[in-house]
Amino acid sequence: MKFTEKPISSLVADRTAQRVVIVDQTQLPFVVEQRVLLTWQDCAEAIRTMRVRGAPLIGVTAAYGIALAMLYDATDESLLIAKSALAATRPTAVNLAWALDRMQQLLASTDPAERADAAWQEADHIAAEDEKNNRMIGEHGLAVICEIHKRTGRVVNILTHCNAGRMACTEWGTATAPIYLAHKEGLPVHVWVEETRPRNQGLITQWELANAGVSHTYIVDNAGGHLMQHEKVDMVIVGVDRVSRRGDVANKIGTYLKALAARDNGIPFYAAAPISSIDMAIEDGVPEIEIEERDTSEVSMLRGWDRHGYVTDVRLLREGTAISNPGFDVTPSRLVTGLITERGIFAPNDLVSGVATETSK
Repeated sequence: MKFTEKPISSLVADRTAQRVVIVDQTQLPFVVEQRVLLTWQDCAEAIRTMRVRGAPLIGVTAAYGIALAMLYDATDESLLIAKSALAATRPTAVNLAWALDRMQQLLASTDPAERADAAWQEADHIAAEDEKNNRMIGEHGLAVICEIHKRTGRVVNILTHCNAGRMACTEWGTATAPIYLAHKEGLPVHVWVEETRPRNQGLITQWELANAGVSHTYIVDNAGGHLMQHEKVDMVIVGVDRVSRRGDVANKIGTYLKALAARDNGIPFYAAAPISSIDMAIEDGVPEIEIEERDTSEVSMLRGWDRHGYVTDVRLLREGTAISNPGFDVTPSRLVTGLITERGIFAPNDLVSGVATETSK
């Protein structure tokens, strides 16, 4: 993937130096600042404060958190403490629990003397699989974009919400992978990038697309429905934090409204995610998926450049104002056209059987 600027990796693990280097995403896109994680506590803090974010990257970071824990204390007690603390950082993203369970399953049957090497190697595998899976998601999503372009003969306009891009994963992104591949293939694409209040994570998507040379326009969240009404959107593609077995999609707050508008205007609504984002223990996502309630300061404060070019935070609301800040919502499966996974695109009703069939091949 060719970027107009050399892209920085969201996470780099260095076994020799016994450290993990991340991009502090709370500073993006205003400042590109890297932070060094040396302990599992550092990893937990990075996940909790959203210095790393995006379901796939959260899972990868947690896996390296376990690896760092095993470097210093490879006992069963240390494993349990680190796993429990990491699991408590972000309740909505299922990739977190998936990665931690995978690490524990491996290490439980590994001699403590060999756990440090085994843990780091497994974390490396999880990271490599994420990149591979995202590329495959991109290939399957590209087919949808190609079909739309073939049918319309014009630029394909794609609306996305939040950031399910390179910074949310180890590479490619989920929702952005098809876009990057379409751009690479020379297909004319244009992306409507929603700001995604309250954390304005659309800024990260805009920053990524600008670096990749992909045509895009930044819009406020409430403009999406208007654009759909006026036939300026050909498809919606978003990322995922958790998917129920029947295909309900938990994603950044505001996603549900985009799906409603898409359905009302006959626009396909796709969610892109690896199979690891599917929670087979949850049937009905609306009542069963735990929704994280985030700090109220995310709503009351806003970050940007002042007129002198300095990054600054400003207060939007008076102290003491009652604020509710749910981080996610759940889009019912009836509004989802398809789930784009590394194993193909599945209609919600075919998700469980389709995944099982592909797995058995």
